[in-house]
Amino acid sequence: KLKQREEQAEPDGTEEADKSAYLMGLNSADLLKGLCHPRVKVGNEYVTKGQNVQQVAYATGALAKAVYEKMFNWMVTRINATLETKQPRQYFIGVLDIAGFEIFDFNSFEQLCINFTNEKLQQFFNHHMFVLEQEEYKKEGIEWEFIDFGMDLQACIDLIEKPMGIMSILEEECMFPKATDMTFKAKLFDNHLGKSSNFQKPRNIKGRPEAHFSLIHYAGTVDYNIIGWLQKNKDPLNETVVELYKKSSLKMLGALFANYAGFDTPIERGKGKAKKGSSFQTVSALHRENLNKLMTNLRSTHPHFVRCIIPNETKTPGLIDNPLVMHQLRCNGVLEGIRICRKGFPNRILYGDFRQRYRILNPAAIPEGQFIDSRKGSEKLLGSLDIDHNQYKFGHTKVFFKAGLLGLLEEMRDERLSRIITRIQAQSRGVLSRMEFKKLLERRDSLLVIQWNIRAFMGVKNWPWMKLYFKIKPLLKSAETEKEIALMKEEFGRLKEALEKSEARRKELEEKMVSLLQEKNDLQLQVQAEQDNLADAEERCDQLIKNKIQLEAKVKEMTERLEDEEEMNAELTAKKRKLEDECSELKRDIDD
Repeated sequence: KLKQREEQAEPDGTEEADKSAYLMGLNSADLLKGLCHPRVKVGNEYVTKGQNVQQVAYATGALAKAVYEKMFNWMVTRINATLETKQPRQYFIGVLDIAGFEIFDFNSFEQLCINFTNEKLQQFFNHHMFVLEQEEYKKEGIEWEFIDFGMDLQACIDLIEKPMGIMSILEEECMFPKATDMTFKAKLFDNHLGKSSNFQKPRNIKGRPEAHFSLIHYAGTVDYNIIGWLQKNKDPLNETVVELYKKSSLKMLGALFANYAGFDTPIERGKGKAKKGSSFQTVSALHRENLNKLMTNLRSTHPHFVRCIIPNETKTPGLIDNPLVMHQLRCNGVLEGIRICRKGFPNRILYGDFRQRYRILNPAAIPEGQFIDSRKGSEKLLGSLDIDHNQYKFGHTKVFFKAGLLGLLEEMRDERLSRIITRIQAQSRGVLSRMEFKKLLERRDSLLVIQWNIRAFMGVKNWPWMKLYFKIKPLLKSAETEKEIALMKEEFGRLKEALEKSEARRKELEEKMVSLLQEKNDLQLQVQAEQDNLADAEERCDQLIKNKIQLEAKVKEMTERLEDEEEMNAELTAKKRKLEDECSELKRDIDD
């Protein structure tokens, strides 16, 4: 609350501050002092600055948002670290859910950021669905006149984000200490009113909050109120309280703000500018930076779009507000998509795939055993079908179809397959029926034979000769049994004799095997002995070779010594002769 007769804010009770300080591990008195009397660096000195109620409220909101943001980022980082895998990843599936376009009675800085995001995403949708679609027609050589579908949003986007745009002017005003919301409004009108068709004066309606300027977005005209935009864009953190966060007894809170560069943080050379800039980044600059990163990521993906339509503004179930739904369909590009779909060629198939899938419609169009290019084969196949030949075009690599033609081809293919399957089923049933009929004929013939035999038996059953035959027949079997026994005994004798011969042969072979094993063992012993002798001989041979090498070395050494001695002897002999000659000369001299 305000102090009496002053603009200075003071705590209106400490109960809520005590709870907050307890949860964050802070001292309640220090927290209140930091909010109401923060320390500000002026030059090289620190001074205590008084805050009014509105400034304290802004500071409290900024601190709460900062804690929430850093906690959220920390949690996302931990989740990603937990789910991280060492396996290489090339693809990903992401879901982007954004707030829809907002047009309220009172639209402020938050609505501008949300609507600007929607403008960028709608432009991405238009480019992906309309521009790229028509560019593919030209790439494939399809005769097509480029159609402007009236969905160019670049003018509004440039008005917001380009240099000297709304956000640029807002950031510039945030740098001037004496700037106000009205000076910001004046700069906007000086730079854009009458120069940009998307920037207009608002129409203030009685009973609604005051609006300062209007922007024409793709979804409609939005009136914006700029009160508090400078403060919201600065969104400054109370650095006195941030320093308390760093020293909090709650380690989590201290860790979240450990890297925050405040006025007490020493600035390293070469890094001071970056640290200072990071702590004074405006909300609009951060929003644009994050949005640009998002758009770069989206452009590298293959997107699919889901449009959510609000049926009514009263949240009544089962009620559809037709003008509202049509307005949404028109604004989000659905109607334009239907329009380009009807005018263009929404379905396309590679020639090879088309030939393989739809050849069944007319197999005679593509002769067997001949190599035909996939494009020529597709042209022949489509030319032989009873369809509207103006409903498709041939590109360089694909065949393009108007809306509905590919569905017609699918129906024709299903009908053709149905006829083929019906014919196969009929032929299969015919074969099975004929097989069953043949079995019935065989059963009928068998029944006739059985009936004939039964009638014949009933006719001779009481005949005397037949009775005699029945009595003699068992006796014939006994005679045959005795004969079989005799044959079996004879066969048994032959088998027994063969078994005895086999046993004798087996014993003979076992004895022979034993002798061969003995001979084998003797030979193995001899071989082992010879191998041992050979190893000894090789060892002696190696030793003799070594001795020979040593002796040859000694002989060589002695030969060299002998040659040296002979040389010395020759020298001494020469010296001796020389001395003898000198002696004889001396004797002659003496004699003379």
